[in-house]
Amino acid sequence: MSAQPRRIAQIIRLKSASLQAYKECHAAAWPAVLAQIKDCNISDYSIYLDETSMTLFATMKYHGTDLDADMEKMRANPEVRKWWEMTDSMQESFNQGATGSTGKVPWWKDLEEVFYVE
Repeated sequence: MSAQPRRIAQIIRLKSASLQAYKECHAAAWPAVLAQIKDCNISDYSIYLDETSMTLFATMKYHGTDLDADMEKMRANPEVRKWWEMTDSMQESFNQGATGSTGKVPWWKDLEEVFYVE
């Protein structure tokens, strides 16, 4: 575990027709998905919605030492892959060439942190 967690922020578009379904599935997130998130050294994970622009904004803290390896571990979990298949169908990526959470191009767009104060 690293001493200071890495703060991560990402965005993606939510399809308007999927608004209610997206909220419902996250209100009853699958236990296997939640456990895998924790097992991959992620905590303090939140997703916010701006309904005006249909933009989802996610924040999380990464406490591990090898984000790529932890994301590969997450990607290998069949339940997580089913969850992503469901939620990806409700979203539109900002990243050119992105095809989904399991593709080579990141599905969620990473954001640069330009200011932080604790």
